[in-house]
Amino acid sequence: MLLKKKKPRSQMVHFTEEYQKKLFLLWEKYIDKGEPLPDSLPDIRPMIYDSWKRSKSFQVSPMEVKDATLRPEALARILSQKQDLIAVAHSYIHNLYSFVKGSNFIIVLTDELGNVIDLVGQDAMIQARARKSGLTLGCNRSEEYAGTSGIGTCLSTGQPIQIWGCEHYIKPHHNYVCSAAPIKNQDGVIIGCVDIVGPMEAISPHTLGMVCAAVDGIEKEMMMRSAYEKIHIINNQLNSTIQSISSGILMIDNMGIITQHNSRAIQILKLSDSHLHHKNISNILDLNTATFNPLEITKNVYNKEVTVTNTLGIGLSLSLSASIIYNDNHEKKSIVLVIDELQRFHKMISKKSGFTAKYTFDSIVGDSPTMNDIKTHGLMAAQSDSNVLILGESGTGKELLAQSIHNASDRASGPFIGINCGSIPKGLIESELFGYEAGAFTGASKEGSPGKFELANGGTIFLDEIGDMPLDMQSSLLRVIETREIVRIGGKTPNRIDVRIMAATNVNLLESVKKKMFRSDLYFRLNVLTFLIPPLRERPEDIPVLADFFISMYNRTMGKENRGLTEEAKKLMLAYDWPGNVRELENVIERALNLTQNNVISEGDLSHEMLNRVSGESSGTRERDVIVKALAQEDGNVSKVSVLLGMPKRTLYRKIQKYKIDLDRYRIW
Repeated sequence: MLLKKKKPRSQMVHFTEEYQKKLFLLWEKYIDKGEPLPDSLPDIRPMIYDSWKRSKSFQVSPMEVKDATLRPEALARILSQKQDLIAVAHSYIHNLYSFVKGSNFIIVLTDELGNVIDLVGQDAMIQARARKSGLTLGCNRSEEYAGTSGIGTCLSTGQPIQIWGCEHYIKPHHNYVCSAAPIKNQDGVIIGCVDIVGPMEAISPHTLGMVCAAVDGIEKEMMMRSAYEKIHIINNQLNSTIQSISSGILMIDNMGIITQHNSRAIQILKLSDSHLHHKNISNILDLNTATFNPLEITKNVYNKEVTVTNTLGIGLSLSLSASIIYNDNHEKKSIVLVIDELQRFHKMISKKSGFTAKYTFDSIVGDSPTMNDIKTHGLMAAQSDSNVLILGESGTGKELLAQSIHNASDRASGPFIGINCGSIPKGLIESELFGYEAGAFTGASKEGSPGKFELANGGTIFLDEIGDMPLDMQSSLLRVIETREIVRIGGKTPNRIDVRIMAATNVNLLESVKKKMFRSDLYFRLNVLTFLIPPLRERPEDIPVLADFFISMYNRTMGKENRGLTEEAKKLMLAYDWPGNVRELENVIERALNLTQNNVISEGDLSHEMLNRVSGESSGTRERDVIVKALAQEDGNVSKVSVLLGMPKRTLYRKIQKYKIDLDRYRIW
């Protein structure tokens, strides 16, 4: 705010004719004739003396105003940039003009550089002044172009000033008096200037006070506009932020009225904008059925799972978080309610918990016809939502195939949740799969907990070692497959789920069905798309490929440059039966790379267990290979194989059992 001081009586002398005559002589000597200005001139106000010095340094002509009028396009740009200032100042300078109207005064508004951006006065007077001194819209009246003047000196000093007659640097201005005050923003930076220009005979010390009062009003209104604009920008930013959030947002005051919401909230609550706008939250949702009421909270609440009914009677399963907004006195003023669909919330939890599939079909290494067929059929299975059953010994890559199918399917963006049915204690597997409500059993979480099926919603659940699942749980799983609904332990309301089921096992499920250890109806429900991954010993062509892959992989992680296997090492690996399959082969390569002293892996770098097993069972391995090839040739028909090999059936069966050959693998059903 500008402080307006009364002019001391000693300054009144500047209005006298005697002072003007003395001033003109000084101007004529030092300005017109160009004599160097002395270090000081006691007869001139210091502010005027300093301005004369600046004007001389700018080489301003004392006889005429230098033409510095803006080009039309530049003027248009400045008028656009200063439109707020012009709009605010308009009423003030017109009101100011009403006091001096008829006195041949002109009121000028400039920007911070001295460019004239508005003129108020009688049209004839403005035109006459324009012809005489070039005072027009777009001209520049800074000291650099117009020398000492109301506008120029005011902008240079940043102070209100009145310039009388011969104090002006340019002679054509000696017949005028200027009263100017700078316009400053809230940071004290000059943004413009208001100047009243009139004839010397109309001089009055009160004119400057009037200008200062007008400028004070302009500054205050500009500050208010700036504050309103900032509030408007903040509101727009807040609204844009709220709208960009993928969760539903409700801003609720302490009376429960919804003051702001985003479009996502409308979608989640299955309502329209009119249902929410300035309505009470209690009228929108039946909070009596919820486990907590956001209006009654005394502290922030996060991820509360609730089931509520909206005003249209539609049931909703939601995850709610509520944050309290306090005023400076720590009084609750409003609440921010964050809403998510429970299914989407569980999906986010699954991703953050690492429940994602990282493998694709490119991750499956192997060029054998069998593995190529598996990849081809796996890609076909990815186009379906049918249940998948993957069979194979431990270490063959059953989960790798399951993840690959998931990532090639439309569910790739959803969670992939694997659970080992054989590793969970019998008493916990039900809660692990289906979840539980709060207080469902001793030791249960007060908040309840979703099960793996809920967390897998929108994605895939992988039930590994399905053959080890207890019979009572098999019944529950069958019900889920048939109804696509789960009920938490301790709960009553069934929840719909959208989950693809994949299962895997290393046991012969048909044998388990015969022994009443696995439900036949569950087996047939799971056995829709079946994959049998052969053990590594039955696809020896994949062994060198896998070995090279793992050598390359561990070269990168270990910083090594191993070139691969020697021929002797390859022969040993091909002769070995790999009971641990691909997982064992990877471990063998990792161990060899850690222990070898050379840049190749030799036979001696491989484990002693491999060496002993190969040397002790080489003849047996050859015999096994003969039987396997014969079974493959005769489609698993033992009688035909017995004849083909000239071996009694009883002996053949004993050897099949000895070598752990799965007859079902070769039979055509």
